[in-house]
Amino acid sequence: MAQVEQLLQRSPTVASSLIPVIFNIFSQWGLTGAQQMLLLGLSNEKTLYNWKRQPEKTKLTRDLLERTSYILGIYKSLQILLPDPTLADQWLSSPNDNPLFNGAAPLERLLAGQVFDLAVVRNFLDAERGG
Repeated sequence: MAQVEQLLQRSPTVASSLIPVIFNIFSQWGLTGAQQMLLLGLSNEKTLYNWKRQPEKTKLTRDLLERTSYILGIYKSLQILLPDPTLADQWLSSPNDNPLFNGAAPLERLLAGQVFDLAVVRNFLDAERGG
């Protein structure tokens, strides 16, 4: 918990390096602006584009840190499980017959918009890689 407080206090420094990484991941995954907003828990499109233009002005909150942590973990797990970057980036959009996804693409689960859904996909991938 103390680490979260430290990150929140150093908000501009952390945001200026964290937010561009997240948007780079979103670009690799081929996500639309609306999908990016859902994953980040945003309701205002203007905020999304402000963050892209000026990441250092992003106000870090506990919710945003939690969401970005899960996104980074999902990305990392996919890179480990699927060393081919193209396959790793396509995994989220590909139908998956695991009961967790019920034949849908994992991205559909992520786009439910709840932090819990990010956690479920992250935990699934961590279990797949034995972590």
